[in-house]
Amino acid sequence: MTPDVRWLARLGVDQGLFTRADCLALRMTLGEDAELMAFAQQLIDEGIVEDVALLERLASTAMGKAASGPPASDPFADAPAEEHPVGNASLGSPGAPLPKFDFARLASLADEELSASMTELLRAGARFGASDLHLSAGSRPFLRKHRSLIELDEHVLSAEESLRLNSILLAPHQKQLFQERRDYDYALAVGAANRYRVNLMFHKEGAAGSYRMVPARIPRLDDIGLRNLDTVRRLLSFHNGLILVTGPVGAGKTTTLAALVAELNETRQDHIITVEDPIEIVQPSRGCNVTQREVGPHTKSFASALKGALREDPDVIVIGELRDLETIEMAITASETGHLVIGTMHTSDASTTLNRLLDVFPSSQQPQIRASVAESLRGILCQRLLPGTEGGLVLASEILVGNAAVANLIREGKMQGLRNVIETGVRDGMCLMENVIFDLYQRGKISAETARAQVGSRMMKAKIAA
Repeated sequence: MTPDVRWLARLGVDQGLFTRADCLALRMTLGEDAELMAFAQQLIDEGIVEDVALLERLASTAMGKAASGPPASDPFADAPAEEHPVGNASLGSPGAPLPKFDFARLASLADEELSASMTELLRAGARFGASDLHLSAGSRPFLRKHRSLIELDEHVLSAEESLRLNSILLAPHQKQLFQERRDYDYALAVGAANRYRVNLMFHKEGAAGSYRMVPARIPRLDDIGLRNLDTVRRLLSFHNGLILVTGPVGAGKTTTLAALVAELNETRQDHIITVEDPIEIVQPSRGCNVTQREVGPHTKSFASALKGALREDPDVIVIGELRDLETIEMAITASETGHLVIGTMHTSDASTTLNRLLDVFPSSQQPQIRASVAESLRGILCQRLLPGTEGGLVLASEILVGNAAVANLIREGKMQGLRNVIETGVRDGMCLMENVIFDLYQRGKISAETARAQVGSRMMKAKIAA
């Protein structure tokens, strides 16, 4: 942290404007190189500070005092190790215990006690290194960690218990929406350092909730395990075109998307508009002006947000999911009209991605849309998260770069030729998923069993078995 940020933290804590825990949480979010104005703005954006005038005065004082160096003591340097918040992005503290919660006592807890217990359960899940918490009627509560399911308790939740648990953290208007829609997605913030993507629903046994732990710290491209980073950064250097991030559910697409936005935010001076459902990783404006919109509270749908974005002078448009004809059509149009568009799809490889992208259009539009995609496609990043031999998950990523050969195949509708183009496009930074998986196996990152399960060709399976 720079001296002026340290001074602002010291002055703010002394004045009771915010707490030491708030400072530590913001350091997790903004990183060690946070600047004074970004730190102050984040305090306001997260609702930690309401007295903006006092914050401005303290920031001005901090700038003056920083000329003589950092304070002798500050909330960052003085905090005991145990006070540092554990971010959701971590794999959990070494030896962190399995979260404890006496689900059999639910009925005896008052609403305030249950709310506090639920909040602590979520935090404990993050400390344990879980990626998801599941609370469902007719089922035992469980966590997911490294793709494995871990039961929290032998108690089977009743319909009444599950509904109360999953709605205890909702505001009154959110409870009403959940009851009306019977499905509800929202982002939950538990303090400044812990965020969760929540899906609530009803099924035959009653209510159910899934809580996905969201990284507390903005991910960096260098840290998430992507291959050929120079190629990825070259794709981000374009000022128009279409970049797709794809993979099955739970493949880390959200993390990769956030890392791409963070890279643009630090290396360019543009206007970035993101459309998400919901907003998971908050991106403070740095080099770029970042506008984040959430489907539901801020806009009716991805398509309506994209239509509005085109009138809001964007340079980069980030779409959380390309899921329907209207959204895909507008994304392609935007990529052709001077915008860099980045979106995600639930597909397993580059060939399947392009087939899915093009097949949503009626046959009468196929020639036109193939020509448009051939012209605008910059690249596709396909990824999977695989169980590693040393615990945890390993990222396997396929990269397709939109060169002339790829464009010709798209125009002619010959997607079956993409595999050969990727294999021969090593100089352009391309890599084929099967080759990446085989390389991970050879390096001992994944087991032979995992590798064989992830490849399709008999030749590659035999190669791994040998």
